[in-house]
Amino acid sequence: MFPFDAMQATAPAASGLETKFVALDQLDAGADDGQISGYASFFGQADQSGDVVERGAFAASLSRLAAANRRVKFLWQHDPATPIGVWTEVKEDAHGLRVTGDILPGVARGQDAIQLMRAGAIDGLSIGYRTLRASPNRETGGRLLTEIDLWEVSLVTFPLLPTARASLTPGRTPSFEEALAAALAEG
Repeated sequence: MFPFDAMQATAPAASGLETKFVALDQLDAGADDGQISGYASFFGQADQSGDVVERGAFAASLSRLAAANRRVKFLWQHDPATPIGVWTEVKEDAHGLRVTGDILPGVARGQDAIQLMRAGAIDGLSIGYRTLRASPNRETGGRLLTEIDLWEVSLVTFPLLPTARASLTPGRTPSFEEALAAALAEG
């Protein structure tokens, strides 16, 4: 693994907001419309800083946002000055924090993000949050995060888990390797 395969969680900023490049099983970006979906966090999996998010950790935060008629922000590389889209759905399921949204192609960085995803240069999601409740996790050396105040989910270059990669939805031109694999699968 070269040094930038993954990045560690950042220390809390003066505001107390933490960011974490986290696992995602799959991230899909529509070739033309910027629709994106995937997992921004998985329950029960240790990230490279040793933190493990417990099932239900986002529930109270998502409820508070809904009650206030507010949304989790969709940012570029955790930059609060660079929103690139809107998350249309952010929810916990059996696996983790599932997000669905739209990258806005009319926003310069949004168009950049769509192009970078098409090219395979960007393929990660990361959460920005405050830890409300956590305990030491002796097994991993990190924390067991039991309540998280979720602020944003960003499209990022370096996800924390090296296996966390994205794929584009149908509508894009498959790579030679993908076309060959599909042809072989068809027999």
